[in-house]
Amino acid sequence: MTKKTFLPSMLPVLAVILSISILLPAPASALVTAFRQAIAEGVAEHDEMAEFYRERAFEPIWTRTEDAERRNALLMALEGAANHGLPAGRYDPDALRAAFMDADNPYSRGQAEIMASTMFLRYAHDVQSGILDPGSVVREIHRDLPRRDPTDLLHSLVDSDPYEVIRALPPAHPEYLRLQRELLRLTQMANDGGWGSTVYGGRLELGDRGQAVVQLRDRLIRMGYMERSATAVFDADMEAAVQRFQSAHGLLADGVAGSSTIEEVNIGLDTRLRQVILAMERQRWLNWEDPERGSRHVLVNIPDYHAYVIDNEEVTFETRVVVGATPSNRVTPEFSDTMEHMVINPSWYVPRSITIGEYLPQMQANPAAAGHLELLQGGRQVSRAGIDFSQYTASTFPFDLRQGPGPGNALGRVKFMFPNRHNIYLHDTPSRNLFARETRAYSHGCVRVHRPLELAYHLLAPQESQPQTYFNRILNSGQETQVDLVQQIPVHIVYWTAFVTPEGELNFRRDIYGRDRALWNAMEQAGVELPIVSS
Repeated sequence: MTKKTFLPSMLPVLAVILSISILLPAPASALVTAFRQAIAEGVAEHDEMAEFYRERAFEPIWTRTEDAERRNALLMALEGAANHGLPAGRYDPDALRAAFMDADNPYSRGQAEIMASTMFLRYAHDVQSGILDPGSVVREIHRDLPRRDPTDLLHSLVDSDPYEVIRALPPAHPEYLRLQRELLRLTQMANDGGWGSTVYGGRLELGDRGQAVVQLRDRLIRMGYMERSATAVFDADMEAAVQRFQSAHGLLADGVAGSSTIEEVNIGLDTRLRQVILAMERQRWLNWEDPERGSRHVLVNIPDYHAYVIDNEEVTFETRVVVGATPSNRVTPEFSDTMEHMVINPSWYVPRSITIGEYLPQMQANPAAAGHLELLQGGRQVSRAGIDFSQYTASTFPFDLRQGPGPGNALGRVKFMFPNRHNIYLHDTPSRNLFARETRAYSHGCVRVHRPLELAYHLLAPQESQPQTYFNRILNSGQETQVDLVQQIPVHIVYWTAFVTPEGELNFRRDIYGRDRALWNAMEQAGVELPIVSS
């Protein structure tokens, strides 16, 4: 692994920035035309910027003597772009600094003015709400990005402290700040030589010894999971370190370094840096005002196979989940919506894709197949007697299928509804064995919940003094019942392959749908570079 220049020390950069004090005189009236011409040419294809300067009668915001603080704030931000995993080449502070220094006439001042506004808006766009339009890269990502109006951004620079305006652009959420720290830590680790040798060998466990054990020991020490040690034996300390590593990577924490654990141990630092940079980009897609994320919200992390209830940034409930299987028509999409109610003793109205893709072929082969499902036409149950299923195709099949409430219902005892165009929701399931597996991507797209009743009690607690008694009374009635939530709850279904716990533990998960790969290709095309390259 060879080093690649990443970020210089900020102290020399600050010294250079603060030394720029371009004392440019305001344009004299005889020279206004040249200045305005440069502005007009620069904003010809940027309507919002043109509107901003027209409103100001083309008065500059960057190139006067009194604009020094604004210039310095912008240059300092651009110098630190790589700290956010941004494509530093898109905001060339050296070129901007040179433009300021060379602005010795009205026309060149106008050019420097527009260059500064353009770089500011480009940086603000990227650091605030993301480099990518994710849905154009991965169609299963549905995000309304928090793009701010460019005119508003420019006005905020004029009306407020520029340092505060620029400092407020990136997400202030604790997860983003934790990821940023990890990006810098891993970068320093890369510059210090990385994680060491790859571990060669098969299964390693307590009592084993040899070269593979030494390689594993050294790598765990470099990664921070084990204190420095000279042992050549897989001892209790190494077993505990392996367990910590496994927990941080979503693996069964049994302390045995089997094939899946060794595979994760051997993943390179460059891959982990990509995951952290992508995680920061994903946080930028969620950079809303606080009420939209929700002081109480439900977070479902697809590759983590877990769902969480989060109250004021503290996890108050968590459960394992099963998510969509890997065929592209069954994966769980990413989106946000609002949970409005739950249904106790739900019916299952079979989605059309499952009806014609799975059950119709069965009933064509055997008319008695899928006998647990009712046949509906126009919302009314019809008898199967006399129906020749073989006469229908996927496009002509006129019936719907429904499974009534009961212990074998595919949705189990309760479903949690946040009505959305993807027809995705959280629900119970009678198939309990899947929750014991390390990998849990088996559903048709909806999210199956391991502890559904406990989740229901937790969500009902703000509105019921005895939520468990209330829920079980309805459950025992056997009647399908909708229970509205007095406090509607934002639900965020995300795909985070890297995240940091509030305790500061960096976690990684497998890219089960290949979304990281697609997004990173797009990030590279946008100019994002790693602080290191593989040897």
